[in-house]
Amino acid sequence: MAVSNQAPVATGATVGNVGGCTGCNLCVKECDFLQRTGNPKELAGGGAEYDPFECTLCGLCTAVCRLGVDPAAFFLERRRDLRAAKGADDPRHAPLIAYERRGTSRAYTFYGLPEHCSVVLFPGCALPGSRPDMVWNVYEELKRTVPALGIVLDCCLKPSHSLGRREEFGASFREITDYLLEKGIRKVLVACPNCQRIFSEYGGPLQVETVYEAFAGTPGALPANRSTTVVIHDPCVSREMKAMQDAVRELAGRRGLHVEEMKHARQRTRCCGRGGGVNFVRPKALEEAAASRAAEAAGRPIVTYCAACAETYRGTTATMHVLDLWLAPERAMAGKAKVSRAPFTYLNRLALKRRFRNSGHFVIMRERGGKEVTADATKRIKAGTILILIATAALLFRLAGGSQACNPEALKQMLQGHEILGPVVFILLYGITPVLFLPGLPMAIAAGLLFGPLWGVVYAITGATLGATASFLVARYLARDWVVAKLSGEMWQNLDQKVGEQGWKIVAITRLVPLFPFNVLNYAFGLTRIPFWHYVTASFLFMLPACIAFIVFSSSLPQLLKGEASPALFAGAALIVAVMLLPAWYKKRATT
Repeated sequence: MAVSNQAPVATGATVGNVGGCTGCNLCVKECDFLQRTGNPKELAGGGAEYDPFECTLCGLCTAVCRLGVDPAAFFLERRRDLRAAKGADDPRHAPLIAYERRGTSRAYTFYGLPEHCSVVLFPGCALPGSRPDMVWNVYEELKRTVPALGIVLDCCLKPSHSLGRREEFGASFREITDYLLEKGIRKVLVACPNCQRIFSEYGGPLQVETVYEAFAGTPGALPANRSTTVVIHDPCVSREMKAMQDAVRELAGRRGLHVEEMKHARQRTRCCGRGGGVNFVRPKALEEAAASRAAEAAGRPIVTYCAACAETYRGTTATMHVLDLWLAPERAMAGKAKVSRAPFTYLNRLALKRRFRNSGHFVIMRERGGKEVTADATKRIKAGTILILIATAALLFRLAGGSQACNPEALKQMLQGHEILGPVVFILLYGITPVLFLPGLPMAIAAGLLFGPLWGVVYAITGATLGATASFLVARYLARDWVVAKLSGEMWQNLDQKVGEQGWKIVAITRLVPLFPFNVLNYAFGLTRIPFWHYVTASFLFMLPACIAFIVFSSSLPQLLKGEASPALFAGAALIVAVMLLPAWYKKRATT
């Protein structure tokens, strides 16, 4: 027989001391749920039927009670009782439970610990999805004071906790804390008030601090002139967290804002309508809460420090997350902070995980359900995989007769009769050669023989740029560790530094002056900080002179074989000599 969500008979009336309720109705005046159902004394005595899943568990009733009664704890216990009686989750909460399961899955979780790590950043679920760049920037800024900072992308299991899923919450959250303590982590920096509460109550010996307190603790004076007025919405879960509340107000003040308090603020703040998953039971709760807060804000912009609260209010009144304000104040105040919504939030979380994983910051990396992997092991796996792929591709290319394609005469016969397809095939073949470390000069000579000086240059420079770009992208995104292993010596160690100082000019010099092996250089640049389009543009422009020289010369070879010396022969020869003299000229100029 199905079990109803109604709770006609109260159990555990001592939980939250609801048995001590006198029925004064102070809490009823503040709470829509109690106004519909009755005061805690009546509900604890079984005098009314109610659905505890309609309570937001926000704790405002507890905050206003003068007798120390905690109705929120009582209603949480009633949720646990109902779930135990059903032996299953309430189907209305299926989307929220699925969201949590994704957040704790192997696909979305990531633990990155650098050497000597004792502090980690735990940004929670919402911020990595809605504001991935902001999470990355928060991490980078925190590293200024905590160089050995780790990152944990995981879910704190607050949904399960609020839905009465006691066993699921306990087992999954313990997996987080046990691993962190085992690895010597002593402190967790959180950005989500829900994570702050969970770690504070269940994190055991782990110290917990919010990023807002960390930022507010750095030196900085309040601007003398604060003309823009805002109000702060304190998330309901933070009502007892005075240090966090003060820090957020400090950060807003440092960004030149004048903070005024709403009627319901700090300890008496109101819920945004998402507390305890109520919005899945009463969808109108979000609309009602947003209208209430907008009325209290009275046209003043709202600053908050919960991504869910910010999402609730942004459609009703001007709302900004304090971290958007802290990191990019002008964009935040203009309402232009970049905020994503589902389904893009899930893609953002995966991309952010990949960004951290490939950052090279960590010596230990882990996912839920997966084995712990050290940085050295990751390098070996990547290097082995890339070596196998490149070796396989090169072997297949040669077995298929691809090496003959680098022979100008063989290439001419292969493309003969394919006037339209020929250039496309040639460009693709030219693009493959640098990736597979095949010589590019025969391809350039073939371009002149096949297509003449004009179109030969067009097709050859297109193929050469395509190949240089492909190698660059492989090094930057797919095989960084393998390329690093291949580049050794002082010359390669200085390349990134020089690119950082001179940018595209280094690309220009190395393309004009063949001081480096061309194919290896393409991969090497992928490891540097040069922007992608700067690299592509500089490569195209400064590979062009040598390309023109060799193709103009090679296009005259058929006439030379016939005993005729065309102007293109002399022009090409002169250009080749000029290109060959560039290293000597550069060396002389560099030493003077």
